[in-house]
This record gives sequence, structure tokens and C-alpha cells, in this order.
Amino acid sequence: MKNDKYRTYIYWGVTALAVLLLLVAAVFVVIRWSLVAALGAKIAHILAPVIYGAVFAYLLNPVYNRVQAAVMKLTKDIIPDEKGRKRLGGFLGTLASMCLLVAVVVGLISMLIPQLISSIRGVMETLPSSINNLEIWLEKILADNPDLEQQVMQHYGAAADYLQNWLTNVVVPNIYRIIGSVSSGVVLVVRAVFDILIGLIVMVYLLNMKEKLLAQAKMIIYGVFPLKIANKVIEEGRYVHQVFGGFIIGKLLDSLIIGLICFVLLGFANMPYVLLVSVIVGVTNVIPFFGPFIGAIPSAFLILLSDPMKCLYFLIFVLLLQQFDGNILGPKILGDSTGLSSFWVLFSILLFGGLMGFVGMIIGVPTFAVMYRLVTEFTTWRLGKKALSGNLNEYDRLNYIDETEQTYIKK
Repeated sequence: MKNDKYRTYIYWGVTALAVLLLLVAAVFVVIRWSLVAALGAKIAHILAPVIYGAVFAYLLNPVYNRVQAAVMKLTKDIIPDEKGRKRLGGFLGTLASMCLLVAVVVGLISMLIPQLISSIRGVMETLPSSINNLEIWLEKILADNPDLEQQVMQHYGAAADYLQNWLTNVVVPNIYRIIGSVSSGVVLVVRAVFDILIGLIVMVYLLNMKEKLLAQAKMIIYGVFPLKIANKVIEEGRYVHQVFGGFIIGKLLDSLIIGLICFVLLGFANMPYVLLVSVIVGVTNVIPFFGPFIGAIPSAFLILLSDPMKCLYFLIFVLLLQQFDGNILGPKILGDSTGLSSFWVLFSILLFGGLMGFVGMIIGVPTFAVMYRLVTEFTTWRLGKKALSGNLNEYDRLNYIDETEQTYIKK
């Protein structure tokens, strides 16, 4: 009895100490945020190959699993040893994953880089005539409204002069400095390519060691935490995998389909820069909510320099494509993978996009979905401890809860 009493005191003492340490750590992070962020960036830079490998392995894990399962099934009668079939399936699954990744990267680079170079060259060569054509087009459509025409042409002339002055006085005089910046950029690209190549090796290890690594992680969790908490950690880990896997892989598939639709329809409409625009729209579509509009801005500018009317048609097309993706294609592929309302999707994109940039805009929604679920489960658990309802409808228009009878008094 006395031991139970001391055990209770020790438990609450350790809990209080853990809470105090977490509070001190949180205060330190807030006060020294720049130092913590710099340290995090340094660690991320050092572990970049491991991060690349983990991302590649996670994205290609479905391909690896399908190939391995198919090989094990097809060779069941040929190779009786299950371990032998599994090793063969793992080898072919790794090979298929590697080939798919290399094919996608090489295909995108071989299609995009020549198109990008020719597009930039074409824009630079046709920029003066494009500015004049756009000016003539604006004068034509605004001919019936002289006052508006005067205002628009005044701002247009200022913008055109600024662009030409920028090219003449900034780009040309600083061409050597720009070349130097490009050279340093090439060094960064070479370093990134090296990290990615090491990441491919890490990916191979992770794909073939994932079962052992998962077993080790589970063993550590069950060794450190009490059984009930360990089971909860494992359950939440499965939910994290379900949300991230379903959302990110589904979003990549959705963006691929959107890019293909854009390529086909823009090709039929004889739009300029079809391949480049389609890749831009498809890649930026990975970002929820804002993605289509982010991709539409540079694409519309390119088309505007070529043909203003086609730019207007393109903007209408992007609006219709976004509605199709948001209301038909996206729900079919993603379903309700996150369980978040539109407001929380927007909130998570703004929050994590501000904290982590482009990557945060992609992973912000599933990350916030996990946090939202944890807060919901904790709130429901605490309400249950107080014998209160966990039904949200009970708190709609609630004025207060009677302390003696615990009845819900509504307005």
C-alpha cells in the first residue's frame, strides 16, 4: 500500500518534471528561434541525401510492394523457398522503382529544358514586337472609352518603359555578375545532383530494410512507453502514414492527370508554349488551393506576350480546369483523406507555407490533419474524464453547463 503511494508520487513528480522541461524547451525555441532555425537548416543540409532517399523511398514504396508481390506470386511454383522469392521480388521491385524514378526525372528534364531555353530565347527576340502588338490590341479594345484608354495606356507605357530600362540598364551592364551568379548556381546544382545520387543509394537501402527498421522502431516504442501508450503511438503512426500516403501520392497522381489534360486541350487550341505551360500547371497543382493560380500567372504572362486573346482564353480554361479538379477529379482520387474543412486547408497552407516555403505548402495539409486529429482525440478524452459529451452538436449555441446536474443550457 505504501509502495503504491510512493509510486503515485514518483509518477506525478516525473510528469511535472517532463512538463517543466517541455515548457523550458518551448520558451527557448521561441526566444532563440533564429538560432534553432539555423541549426535545423544546418542539420537538414548535412542529412540532405538521407532526406532525399527517404522521400524517394516513401513515394516509390507502392511500386516496390506491387512488383515484389507480383514476382512472389508468379514464381511460387518455380522457386519454392519463400525467402528466395522475396529476395528476387525485392531486387526487381528496387530495379523497377529506380527505373521509374530515373525515367520521370530524365523525361522531365529532356522535355522541359529545351522548351524553356527556346521559350526564353523567343520571348527575348519578340519582346519589342510583342509590346507593340499588345499596345495596339489595348488601343483597339479601349477605343470606345477614351478616358479609360488614357489611364490604361499611361500605366502600360510606364510598365513597358520600366521593362526595357531594366533589360538595358540592369541586365546588360551586370551580365558578368549574372554569369557569376549562374556559375555559383551551377555549383549548387552539382551539389544537389550529388546529394540526389547518394539519396538513390539510401533509397535502395530503405526499400529493402523497411520491415527491419519498422520492427526496430516498434521495439523501441514498446520498450520506452507503457503498453497502453505504446499501442496508441503505433495507432497514430499508422494514421500518419495513411494521411500522408493517401494525400501526397493522390495529389501527385491528380497533378499528373491535370498536366496531361492541360497539354492535350492547349495543343488542340493551338496555344503557344504548350509543353512548358502544361508542366508549370501540373507541377504547381501539387500545392492545394493556391497551386492552379500560382501556375497560371507565369503561364498567362508567356501567352500574353504571344497573343493577348489566347491569354484570355487560357485564363478562362484554367478557371474551368480548377473547378473540374476541385469538384470532380480531386475528390475522386483523394476522397476525404485529411478530414479537414476548406477553412483549415487554407489555414494550414498559409501557416506551413510561411514556415517552410514551398515544401510547407505541400505537406502542410496532411501535417495539420494529424495535429487536428490529436487535438480532437485529446479533447474528447478530457471531456470523457469529466463525464461530458464529446458530441459537437451539444456545444452548438451552448450558454453554459449546469455544474450540479451537468445539463447543457442553450441560448
